Amino acid sequence: MRPGTDVTHSADPRPLLVCFSHLRWNFVWQRPQHLLTRAAAVFDILFIEEPLFEAGTVPRLARERIGPGLDVLVPILDRTLETGPEAGRTAILARLVAEALEAHASTTRVFWYYTPAAIAFTSDLVRDLTLYDNMDELSAFQGASEALIAQEKALLARADLVFTGGRSLYEAKRDAHPDIHCFPSSVDTAHFRRARAGGVPDPADQAAIPHPRLGFFGVVDERFDPDLLGRLADLRPDWHIVVLGPVVKIDPAGLPKRPNIHWLGPKSYDALPDYLGHWDVGLMPFALNASTRFISPTKTPEFLAAGLPVVSTPIVDVVRSYGEAGLVEIAGTPMETARAVEALLTRPRGPWLARVDRRLAEGSWDRTWAEMQALILAGLPNSVSRLPVLLRETA
Repeated sequence: MRPGTDVTHSADPRPLLVCFSHLRWNFVWQRPQHLLTRAAAVFDILFIEEPLFEAGTVPRLARERIGPGLDVLVPILDRTLETGPEAGRTAILARLVAEALEAHASTTRVFWYYTPAAIAFTSDLVRDLTLYDNMDELSAFQGASEALIAQEKALLARADLVFTGGRSLYEAKRDAHPDIHCFPSSVDTAHFRRARAGGVPDPADQAAIPHPRLGFFGVVDERFDPDLLGRLADLRPDWHIVVLGPVVKIDPAGLPKRPNIHWLGPKSYDALPDYLGHWDVGLMPFALNASTRFISPTKTPEFLAAGLPVVSTPIVDVVRSYGEAGLVEIAGTPMETARAVEALLTRPRGPWLARVDRRLAEGSWDRTWAEMQALILAGLPNSVSRLPVLLRETA
């Protein structure tokens, strides 16, 4: 138990994990969903999103059961609070979260933060362990709050454990906390390997698109380089580029419009292998800016698990983890990208796939969660006697 708290634990065998996230559960399936669906085997999960604002509403927490042991909670606040004094908004969020935790008052609590901003309304809440999963450098993202750097400093001071989402981020933060661990992007290999199987019908909205097909899937935001994509399409008008994913924080009108660029919008995680199975090359056209300096894209191993050769701009973690090993081609300009794609379109995949599979065997979301879980167990107070049994039972 953290200093200054006094909670007597019951024999309840389901400890509580409360996650505070800047990402919405139903937005894009990525790191939080992979980890927390696995955590739900042991923990009751409350996944608390950032607030939504509606006119004339009474502050409340909307709750949705996602699966066994996993609930998503969304604070719904009055529209006036969106631009009103921050102190008022913080007080209401603190009250709503405290009320949501009352039913779990006698349970072991782990607080898991993705957003440092949540420390403003949770600092006084009782917990047994505080964990910061630093998956991105949020302060470098477009629209980030000016207070975010100070909030992260406060969270690092409060945290018992810190995880980072990639090697570059770990190197930038390793001196900021005494118990910090690097957990780069993992992969559900079996899910994406479906793309290699063949025989799956081409999804209806891409079936008429000619080959060669180059594809990108993911969020299209300030990390995406639309100019590179447009110039590549102009250099090779006989190639067709498919883009899957939501467009956020940037004006869709600024995206390149070409006959050979196909913006197909968001797709579910379950549907992705069906699309990737009919592509010829994967593209990762990330911009080189402050928002991509520390990223470790989850889609890199996902492309590889699907059996797709990949061309990426020189993102540091991609270069060091995959480019230097010859698993991903690195290209910094549209012409370099075009030449790399041309080489991949004619390269035999057998020897490359064998090296890919050896690499992918080293990491999975199951393995990553098991290692994280062991660190959580080691960090919990000795007085929490039931949790070690639960963790051994699920090992």
